[in-house]
Amino acid sequence: MSNFAAGLLSFVLLLMLLALRVPIGVAMMAVGVGGFIWIQGLAPLLSFLKTTPFETFAGYSFSVIPLFLLMGNVASGSGLSARLFRGANALLGHHRGGMAMAAVGACAAFGTICGSSLATAATMGQVALPEMRRYGYSGALSTGTLAAGGTLGILVPPSIPLVVYAILTEQNIAKLFLAAFIPAGLAVIGFFIAIRAYIYVYPDAGPATPKLPAFERARRLGETWPVLAIFLIVFVGMNGDFFFGRSLFTPTEGAAVGALLATLAALTVGGMRLAQVLASVRATAEQAGMIFLILLGAELYNAFLARTNMPQIAAQWVAGLGISPFLVMAVIVLVYIALGCLMDSLSMILLTVPIFFPVVMGLDFGLSPEHTAIWFGILALIVVELGLIHPPVGLNVYVIQNIAGDVSMLETFKGVVPFLVAEFFRVSLIIAFPVLTLILVR
Repeated sequence: MSNFAAGLLSFVLLLMLLALRVPIGVAMMAVGVGGFIWIQGLAPLLSFLKTTPFETFAGYSFSVIPLFLLMGNVASGSGLSARLFRGANALLGHHRGGMAMAAVGACAAFGTICGSSLATAATMGQVALPEMRRYGYSGALSTGTLAAGGTLGILVPPSIPLVVYAILTEQNIAKLFLAAFIPAGLAVIGFFIAIRAYIYVYPDAGPATPKLPAFERARRLGETWPVLAIFLIVFVGMNGDFFFGRSLFTPTEGAAVGALLATLAALTVGGMRLAQVLASVRATAEQAGMIFLILLGAELYNAFLARTNMPQIAAQWVAGLGISPFLVMAVIVLVYIALGCLMDSLSMILLTVPIFFPVVMGLDFGLSPEHTAIWFGILALIVVELGLIHPPVGLNVYVIQNIAGDVSMLETFKGVVPFLVAEFFRVSLIIAFPVLTLILVR
């Protein structure tokens, strides 16, 4: 068996292990170790394990992951999400479907301090769903809106999958965060349009709520200041060269500042207890340990793939086909959508980037290598986000449906359909016009 065939077979074996519910980190580690021994033997593997994992995880850049995780966990356990929803609802709730749009806006705002789609969906679902049902919103619209809105948690910076992508491909984290903003804004606009279209077809699905006095609306909007302050300090500080000509701190330092500010806000204005903060620290340690195990498995699997030369051969083969690079990108997107029905976002990034990234970088899109890498990273994240609400799995759909309890899975998926249409349109825009992701970076 050739090394290239071994690389292809390893991908099939990996998918089989995932289908048998083997954890993604363990599956990648097992296939990577087995393939490494098959190609080079046991002694080179032991030599590799002696140095590379330590050098990888001792890197300064990896400390950004637990810090952003801590920031998100503290934010999820505090009362900041309720403040965001109350503020957005005060602004939009008196329109038909306005409370649903407020939920989307609150999800986007909460994503700026969370970085996790599932956490955003679960937290905002617990806050917004009871209110939406109390005012007579249909089960399909309320659950579909929150499932779709929750996906903004991994696109709006900070985003853990985007951080992992940056580390894997050796890209600038701050530039990737900057590039994600216009696509995130397009998502919010698309979701607003989807809600309005749903209300046009089903007028009784999202009734208007009573309009609050101007003073009360201003007061509720003012309560959202902690989230706005944390976001501005962290994001502007990391991208200081965009605003002031130089950065105030690195992404890792920004993550540390964000985690500290989120903790202070949770303790002071969020009503969080010290015991809850310590519980958030423990949850962060567990999540970081899981992510680092997955990263170790990916490191071993990538080392095996590098020795098969499969990614490089695949890139040369695709480049030699002479077809449009944008058609190749469209095919990659379809593969991502299919995989998104089967696995979570981080697993998809770790599994596919080592294979697809060399292929994409070998094609000519009329962009510099750095801009191509940034564009592909944002596009991959958008499609991963789409998989979180795409049937038959749609992890966000299951999270929201579990919170709702009395809404059937079929009804929730029906409510998600308008948002899927908006997402497919956004993906088409990003593929056709890469400048939408690059204009701020440039």
